[in-house]
Amino acid sequence: MSEFFWGNSTSSMQTEGGWNEGGKSLSVYDIRKSGDQVSDWHFANDNYHHFEEDFDYMQDLGMNMYRFQISWSRVIKDGDGEINEEGLRYYDKLIAALRERNIEPMICLYHFDMPLHLAEDYNGFTSKKVCAAFIRYSQVVIDHFADRVKYWITFNEQNLYHTPEAFKIAGYTKGDQTLTELYQIAHNVMYCHAAVANYLHAKTTAKIGGMLAYSQVYPATANPQDVFAAHQIDEFLNYDLLDVFSYGKYSTAVIKFVQTQKLPVEYTEAEMKEIAELRSDFLSFSYYSSNTIDASKIPADTAPNLYMDWGATANPALKSTEWGWQIDPLGFRDVLNKIYQRYHLPVFPIENGIGVREKWDGQHEIEDDYRIDYHRSHIKAMQDAINKDGVNVIGYLGWGLIDIMSSQGDMEKRYGVVYVNRTNHDLRDMKRIPKKSYHWLKKVIHSNGKDLS
Repeated sequence: MSEFFWGNSTSSMQTEGGWNEGGKSLSVYDIRKSGDQVSDWHFANDNYHHFEEDFDYMQDLGMNMYRFQISWSRVIKDGDGEINEEGLRYYDKLIAALRERNIEPMICLYHFDMPLHLAEDYNGFTSKKVCAAFIRYSQVVIDHFADRVKYWITFNEQNLYHTPEAFKIAGYTKGDQTLTELYQIAHNVMYCHAAVANYLHAKTTAKIGGMLAYSQVYPATANPQDVFAAHQIDEFLNYDLLDVFSYGKYSTAVIKFVQTQKLPVEYTEAEMKEIAELRSDFLSFSYYSSNTIDASKIPADTAPNLYMDWGATANPALKSTEWGWQIDPLGFRDVLNKIYQRYHLPVFPIENGIGVREKWDGQHEIEDDYRIDYHRSHIKAMQDAINKDGVNVIGYLGWGLIDIMSSQGDMEKRYGVVYVNRTNHDLRDMKRIPKKSYHWLKKVIHSNGKDLS
């Protein structure tokens, strides 16, 4: 695996902190309150002040890529106002620090943190005005950074906007969460992705791809109803987007569903033209676990987008984390194959990891053999996809490999090979402490994946 990317992925709100510094305006996360098992989002792991130290760890590990998010609220006041030059300068320094360490930057433009003004006044991505604001913001960022950043994605885990999760991550603040609204958000987000990707291709030599949250879904039994439900989930939540990313057109099955359900989704000829012109340089995804679907639990006439809300069931063949995420490295290999063998574009898994509750006693190294086992088994599965199946995989990025808050704001659910000394309600000293897995991962990366012992 020559010229292979090994690295780390994060989001801004889970990592940066500095919520009221550097001219940053408010996002929806900045007003969320803490709770018994969740932190507020104001400090995260304080990467805003610690990025040089964190990048030193990445360099020592041998990483050659870091995928991070530009905060829309940090760069554009209130999401649609003036450009915040101080915000751009912050990311200038961050990118320069990466390049000094021979770490390739990869920019994600949106990771759920809608500017508060656009959420409260326009209801997020239900609004065409928010689409216009996002495209403008993205063009500002591309114009400023594309000479130094060659790899891009627009939306983190874009297929989540095709599920009820969309109402949590799209800046949606009011409404009845209807199926029409869900499909409107999904289309608006896809139009935004296409417009931004087409702009980047027209203006730069940088590369861009779509990104999914790809969870392998198995039928609970050999019952054809279960098998068909699993296929429908793949078609509506994965292939529909991959078809657009690769060919510039929605899935025929999804188009037919919208027509038969008479969903009044608003779209324009200009939007469809942007989508038709879309192409991808790679296809990327996150992978953590697999799921299983029991069709008997799904009410009649339920949209496939909602099947998992009703029919998800545990797979007795797999072990689970304490959050019920089922560990399935073979599923990872299968997903790599399903994407590549169907679309024949380079495949890039840019999130993978295991979240576990961990505490540091202030003296001894954390013995996280479970994390070593998890990453070893998934890297082996990836290598099988490459060496046995012929899949063109261009890199492997772990998620939050220096501890960050979970997507729900829980600092105790840790993914990192480096411990960050804070809890949900005590910031402590934010000290970085390598775990046992750090030394193992360093050996893996420095051997380009040959030494997994």
